[in-house]
Amino acid sequence: MGLARLAALHGVATAYAPAEGVSVPVSDATVVAVLGALGVDASTPQALRGALDRAESAAAHRLLPPTVVLWRETGSAAGREADDRAARAVHDGAARVAGREAHDGAASVAGREADDDAPAALAELPAGTVLRVETEEGAAVEGPPWGRLPYGVHRLHAEAPDGRSARSTLVVAPARAPRPGGRSHGFLVQLYSLLSARSWGMGDLGDLAELAGWSGRSLGAGFVQVNPLHAAVPGTPTDPSPYRPSSRRFPDPVHLRIEDIPEYAYAAGRDRERLDALREKGAVLRESVLRKGALIDRDAVWTLKREALEIVHRIPLGPGRRAAYCDFLAEQGQALEDHATWCALAEAHGPEWDSWPAELRDPRSPGTDRARRELMDRVDFHGWLAWLTDRQLAAAGQTAREAGMGVGIVHDLAVGVHPGGADAWAQGEAFAAGMSVGAPPDAFNARGQDWGLPPWRPDVLAASGYAPYRGLLSGLLRHAGALRIDHVMGLFRLWWVPEGSPPTEGTYVRYDAEAMLAVLVLEAHRAGAVVIGEDLGTVEPGVREALTRRGVLGTSVLWFERDWAGTGRPLEPARWREGCVATATTHDLPSTAARLTGDHVELRHRLGLLTRPLEQERTQDSADVAEWLGLLGGLGLLPEGTGDEEGRIRAVYRFLLRTPARMVGVWLPDAVGDRRPQNLPGTWDQYPNWRLPVADADGRPVSLEELAASPRLHALLEVFGPRTAPPDARP
Repeated sequence: MGLARLAALHGVATAYAPAEGVSVPVSDATVVAVLGALGVDASTPQALRGALDRAESAAAHRLLPPTVVLWRETGSAAGREADDRAARAVHDGAARVAGREAHDGAASVAGREADDDAPAALAELPAGTVLRVETEEGAAVEGPPWGRLPYGVHRLHAEAPDGRSARSTLVVAPARAPRPGGRSHGFLVQLYSLLSARSWGMGDLGDLAELAGWSGRSLGAGFVQVNPLHAAVPGTPTDPSPYRPSSRRFPDPVHLRIEDIPEYAYAAGRDRERLDALREKGAVLRESVLRKGALIDRDAVWTLKREALEIVHRIPLGPGRRAAYCDFLAEQGQALEDHATWCALAEAHGPEWDSWPAELRDPRSPGTDRARRELMDRVDFHGWLAWLTDRQLAAAGQTAREAGMGVGIVHDLAVGVHPGGADAWAQGEAFAAGMSVGAPPDAFNARGQDWGLPPWRPDVLAASGYAPYRGLLSGLLRHAGALRIDHVMGLFRLWWVPEGSPPTEGTYVRYDAEAMLAVLVLEAHRAGAVVIGEDLGTVEPGVREALTRRGVLGTSVLWFERDWAGTGRPLEPARWREGCVATATTHDLPSTAARLTGDHVELRHRLGLLTRPLEQERTQDSADVAEWLGLLGGLGLLPEGTGDEEGRIRAVYRFLLRTPARMVGVWLPDAVGDRRPQNLPGTWDQYPNWRLPVADADGRPVSLEELAASPRLHALLEVFGPRTAPPDARP
């Protein structure tokens, strides 16, 4: 009982439910290991008793929770007035700084002054408790503060009559994240897979801008959603998965369009000759993929681009560009310095920081400081790369807006980072040592999953005022019209697996979901960006409701939308949820053509991934497809007939338009009949995950220029009409 009580006080589960009505206990060894990763020693009976006594005493005497959230309606007259008043106060210095006279009018006394806007978390405070709020700008708002506070992450101070005092993080956030302005459709694409006539062997940010400009202007698309563009861990070979990055805080310069760097044009002499030669080699890589069937080779692309960037880096920046670069360095501050330092050290000592000399494993050590100074040229090079990539991301976003996109570029946030990468090195205290994120056993995977990504410590996040999380979000939202959150359920809880244990020997650890959501909504509000949560798979009760309440759109994939609580039959379009991105597939699933033809079953059979006999899988798959085609036909969505593959795919997207979904995503490979998934879960080297270009129904790679001229693509997009439907229209 003592261990269970201690675990509960720290948000660690001692049982989990893989299915409704089923409870599986978690081993004591797992609970002890997870508590240890949270800094709580329960390894012996004596240690357990001591830890429990301390935790219960802290809970009993706690005056404030670690984080207090105040949700405030957006757009209300009171809200606008409060923001204006607070902004004026901060601007003119009239507001008093918290910490001065406690009763000078800048304090609100709990229980004495009624305030309907007060956060619910403060309802149990003792009468007479004095509360003071220090805003992000270091100033306090006059009078009872709740309705006057600006949006932001503030410090809340409490002094109780019994002498107790406490400090807490106060997050004042809009009640909901920004919503799309109206219904829209757009493309979903893995950027590396989209090669143009100007690519150096893989899709780049120039291609993203071209796709956005063309699809927005010519097809009425409202958005383009891409895979995570996070910085990868260098290696031989580099892990091609965009969901296992070195850093989520900075993008990968492999996505740069070299010719779009302004200084590129000023190269002369031997530098110009070498750049021209490198561009020709990039063209050879491109043609190998598009014309000769080669896989995308990220490492080969980066080898060429890195040499080109080294040359361009030697060309001096003009005064205006130099000033802009310096501003970027100052704005990014310690985060960028750490990232660039890690990149420089990785060049010298290898990409796994835990194998570096001991003095370099701590980013704040004197040894690291000396190494940073010694490697200053390389540190500057990597900081410059981050700036260039940021500028091209901004250009892609601007192109999307100028093309009339209502949402724009949808960026993707991976669920975690590589344990040997830049973020884990620079922010080591925020990650749980010896733990990995994964998923428990379920009906689809009896062995569970271990993703090899260290989880954030919820206690450290709370103690820091969620600074690492806030910085991550604000960076990703700089140039995003929307942000997709991979495995959005991780805002509520994550499955932690102790190092060396199988995924079955993990347990759930809870996060302060109210605080995590408030910070997310706040940063999205500041950026004016939509938030999309990937909520596929097993989702605990209440999570989707909480996300919907805060304006976070979900993800609905056609083949999974069935009446699971009733008949199990395909869900009719009117019964789909409005707050979602509706799509036919994702990067981890078969393309629509493969699903309709059964090709995905044959592929999984060839790779030994089936858990049932082939004929049984074929029969079940055919029955599923027949049910959906029956529904599509019954709704009159198959005017071309049921035997034509292109007609069936168009019918699928007609169906998605019949739903009330705010956004409808077209998997770009669907537009040309591609039959291959970009990633096949459960495989490593058996399948070319994350290395395939977009291809047609015959497996022939298709360039961006060929896509733009494809009759099949244009026939599919005719389903959506010449322009996006008005906000209240329904197809």
